[in-house]
Amino acid sequence: MGPGCFFGVYLLYCLNPRHRGRVYVGFTVNPARRVQQHNGGRKKGGAWRTSGRGPWEMVLIVHGFPSAVAALRFEWAWQHPQASRRLTHVGRRLRGEATFAFHLRVLAHMLRAPPWARLPLTLRWLRADFSQDLCPPPPPHMPLAFGPPPPRAPAPRSQAVSSDDMGCKPQDVDVRCTLCARALQDEDSPLCCPHPGCSLRAHVICLAEEFLQEEPGQLLPLEGACPGCKNSLLWGDLIWLCRMGTEEDEEDSELEEEHWTDMLKT
Repeated sequence: MGPGCFFGVYLLYCLNPRHRGRVYVGFTVNPARRVQQHNGGRKKGGAWRTSGRGPWEMVLIVHGFPSAVAALRFEWAWQHPQASRRLTHVGRRLRGEATFAFHLRVLAHMLRAPPWARLPLTLRWLRADFSQDLCPPPPPHMPLAFGPPPPRAPAPRSQAVSSDDMGCKPQDVDVRCTLCARALQDEDSPLCCPHPGCSLRAHVICLAEEFLQEEPGQLLPLEGACPGCKNSLLWGDLIWLCRMGTEEDEEDSELEEEHWTDMLKT
């Protein structure tokens, strides 16, 4: 999926005095539309567990997942921490512990557990008045953000971002990987350093191996120093730049939460 695709897992909080304090975890590709569906009830596309109990407020969302399946697996584990083999170390909800606090405690441990700990995720508080410090805190490469997600700005259809715009030379000349010196073929999408003046162009595998020298045994890098300019680079940012505009934007109307959940179950 290209960078125009948004995959998030959110936490709803019920503001209805009769049900105040209830929470709901879900998956979405469009946060604004999804909360409207929840508050509109089942007839508007909301979930049966939230129907008739609103208003609901989307207070927190975790986004940056590489695919819908990755986000849905995160959603399932957050909903069922006791059934997830990744979260056996997380204790059950304590007596007197609010449901909201319990879900934040589970989330804190999820962001530190594999495989999620190595994903380029963003923890975003949509309601700053609900924000709390997580314990343990998220990994350093996961930024903390506030407010609505930035608007999607995919490249126009059938018009990819040029390699010049990303600091890379066009592919119609003999361009070679900075690390292995082998030619970058037309079908290759080289990783390029975004810092001005840096000429780094590298195969994905070559740069991954370079970054993973300090972490033997891992498959997915988190960050590393650019071999060209020595600036620190986040792996997720490099992949995002590499894929920008290379694929057509997907119609998110087909990515409804329960539709994808049913597919995952089958």
